[in-house]
Amino acid sequence: MTPITEVEGRRLSLSNLDKVLYPATGTTKGEVLHYYAATAAGAILPHLRDRPVSFLRYPDGPGGQLFFTKNPPPGTPDWVRTTPVPRSEDPAARQVMVQDLPALMWAANLVVEFHTPQWRASAPETADRMVLDLDPGSPATIVECCAVALWLRKRLAADGLFAYGKTSGSKGLHLLVPLEPAPSAEVSAYAKRLAVEAESALPELALHRMKRALRPGKVFVDFSQNSASKTTATPYTLRARAEPTVSAPVTWGEIEGCREPEALVFRAEGMAGRLERYGDLLGPLLDPERARPLPADSP
Repeated sequence: MTPITEVEGRRLSLSNLDKVLYPATGTTKGEVLHYYAATAAGAILPHLRDRPVSFLRYPDGPGGQLFFTKNPPPGTPDWVRTTPVPRSEDPAARQVMVQDLPALMWAANLVVEFHTPQWRASAPETADRMVLDLDPGSPATIVECCAVALWLRKRLAADGLFAYGKTSGSKGLHLLVPLEPAPSAEVSAYAKRLAVEAESALPELALHRMKRALRPGKVFVDFSQNSASKTTATPYTLRARAEPTVSAPVTWGEIEGCREPEALVFRAEGMAGRLERYGDLLGPLLDPERARPLPADSP
């Protein structure tokens, strides 16, 4: 029998709670749901709220088939909010918004990664933050990403912008910057300029081009996720990796001190302690007082 539980007045059917999703650690679906309900909810919900959500589903674990979907999954309850999204190929397209704990638990029961754009549903294609996705090409690791991140932090500060870091939950690092709302196209242009400058300043380390032949041993500064059509792993989401790694906020001290890749690997079981110690390190992204305008010459 499928267990039924009530979350803030909403009845949810939770299935296959004993199913092992992460064989490397023996982590079950029930433990994944517990992570979102008991550990992550207070931190992840503010970063999901009011943004259309895309899902990477991995119902049989990271070794099974993966499904990336922007459309509301079949059987989406009528109490889960959806919002229209601008898509040229489908003018009537809508996406889910995860606004509260019941919606979070309904989505987590589908076994998903959460991905969100840099804009809110109330202002499509108008970004209120910028992301720089630092992606290392082997043999480079997150250690090299941290070196590039430190350069970018100083460069952003020269333009009066604040930067905050989180792990991708995979092998890279994300820098997030709170902005006064600006057209996504302008944010993308500015992010590209930063990537080009990083490559010029750190030619042996940074790269702004995606070409695979150029990437071994370097860090690709991916600016493209600022496009209005792109999404990035939401802070605190679990990832479909061999272990239940989290896209976890990190301190600048941790970035500065990173000497081994494992130093910035965070798993679900360790997040309660980090949240107790640090709170939400990405809370400033939600504070209008931390938002700054793009430089006037950014396009």
